[in-house]
Amino acid sequence: MGPIRLLIFDLDGTLIDSLPDLADATNLIRERYGLPRIGISDVRKLVGRGVRNLVERALPGVGPEELDRATEVFLEFNLAHIADKTRPYPGVPETLSDLSGLGIPMVVLSNKNVALCREVLGKLGLERHFTDIFGADSFPYRKPSPEPVLAVLKGFGVPAAECVMVGDSINDIAAGGGAGVCTVGCSYGYGEMSELEGASYRVGDFPSLLQLPFIDKKK
Repeated sequence: MGPIRLLIFDLDGTLIDSLPDLADATNLIRERYGLPRIGISDVRKLVGRGVRNLVERALPGVGPEELDRATEVFLEFNLAHIADKTRPYPGVPETLSDLSGLGIPMVVLSNKNVALCREVLGKLGLERHFTDIFGADSFPYRKPSPEPVLAVLKGFGVPAAECVMVGDSINDIAAGGGAGVCTVGCSYGYGEMSELEGASYRVGDFPSLLQLPFIDKKK
């Protein structure tokens, strides 16, 4: 691996724990369709493939038009309550500050719509750390496709060998691996441990990123 010139981070399950707010939005639409509320552990199984996929899985048997309306309700509620209960994982703000000292671009690449990404990062005071923020609607494809990662690499003019992708699920590991970048799996997030088996490295908490060999501690 050459010198690192770009860091790409997933958002939900990597930088922030947004499950409580996602659970509230999910149960709002379930109740509107006469379905019982579900717990955070069940909502955890629904996240990672974007909001439309979450809504489809949360409302089994509901037709396309109703799913469109339910998705709109979900997005409106989630935007209005984006950081009611959502918090950064322990050590994330401090570690991002330390990583900023490396003097290299850091970006977010999420399967959440980009407006929601910017809103939650802004409310949590984390947006300032990132050169750019990309969401599910930023590119024609989303993770686990490698295409979003390749598009970010192209945009920054950085070869795959000089980039690290950090995430908590198979979506991140597959997308990064498919693009040829080094991957770091965050075992504290929403994915199962088996989803991180292909990662180049694994960390049990966010601050442990600073101990990985590609971090130049001399800067």
